[in-house]
Amino acid sequence: MHSHSELSDKALVKAYQNGQSEAFNVLLHRHRTKVYSYIMMMVKDHDTSEDIFQDCFIRVIQTLQSGKYTDEGKFLPWVMRIAHNLIIDHFRKNKRMPRFETEDEEFNVFDLLKMPEKNAEDKLIQQQTQDALHRLIEQLPTEQKEVVYMRHYADMSFNEIAEQTQVSINTALGRMRYALINLRKLMEKHQLELAS
Repeated sequence: MHSHSELSDKALVKAYQNGQSEAFNVLLHRHRTKVYSYIMMMVKDHDTSEDIFQDCFIRVIQTLQSGKYTDEGKFLPWVMRIAHNLIIDHFRKNKRMPRFETEDEEFNVFDLLKMPEKNAEDKLIQQQTQDALHRLIEQLPTEQKEVVYMRHYADMSFNEIAEQTQVSINTALGRMRYALINLRKLMEKHQLELAS
């Protein structure tokens, strides 16, 4: 018998549904950082993020236990969609969810951050650049910011982003394109150099 940590998400879900509670702990441990990071980046409050994170996994457990979960090999995108919906609910309750619609394709400012780390000074410069970029991302419209986080911090594909945000893939690509255009404008305005 494999140890649970070697099993796929699909096998772990099945094991959990068959009464092996340790299987869920492995799933939670495997995905908690991505899910929590995404929530935190969207709501920017530790207590609220903890609440949403817990609500998210309570819903995951309830759905798995009720047998309503249909596995298509997409456990993480499914969990991220639950988190996404809870975040939207949170913003709706607080009436702070602006909407934006755009269309197009991606080009990438983030490749500029992947400079080789030569020494402590380079690492410090890279960290300062990433911090500055993060602050600029925070100034983007909500839906552009969301797609940037999903793509570059949660490593989600555009198909997964489109599915999770319930828009067409062209809309997801468009949001990324406009996010990058806006980031470039912000970088010029703030004279942020992203060259090594």
